[in-house]
Amino acid sequence: MPGLTPVEGPTDGGPADDGPVRVRVVVTGRVQGVFFRDSCRERARAEGVGGWVRNRGDGAVEAEFEGPRPTVDRMVAWCRSGPARARIDTVTADEVPVVGDRRFRIM
Repeated sequence: MPGLTPVEGPTDGGPADDGPVRVRVVVTGRVQGVFFRDSCRERARAEGVGGWVRNRGDGAVEAEFEGPRPTVDRMVAWCRSGPARARIDTVTADEVPVVGDRRFRIM
C-alpha cells in the first residue's frame, strides 16, 4: 500500500522473512573450557547455518549465525542452554548485516 513505511524488528513471518538473517550472540557464564565452541559448530553445521564462534578475552563466547530466520532462531535458543557442562548466565542477540557465510567455523 502506498504510504506504508517498513518497520525494523520482529516481523509476522510474512514473505519478507524469506531471506537470510544474521545474528551476533554473546554468551556469558561458564562457557569456555566446556566444549561450547565445538558443540556450537556441530549444531550449526547440522542446521545448515553459516557463521563463526570464538572465545573472547573476557571469558564470554561470541558467535554469528546466518541463514533462514527459523534456523538462526533455533541456534540462538540453543545458546541459552549450550552443552551439558556449560552454565549460561546471559545471552545477548543482535541482528547484524548479512555477509553471505555458507559454512560455519571456529575462529
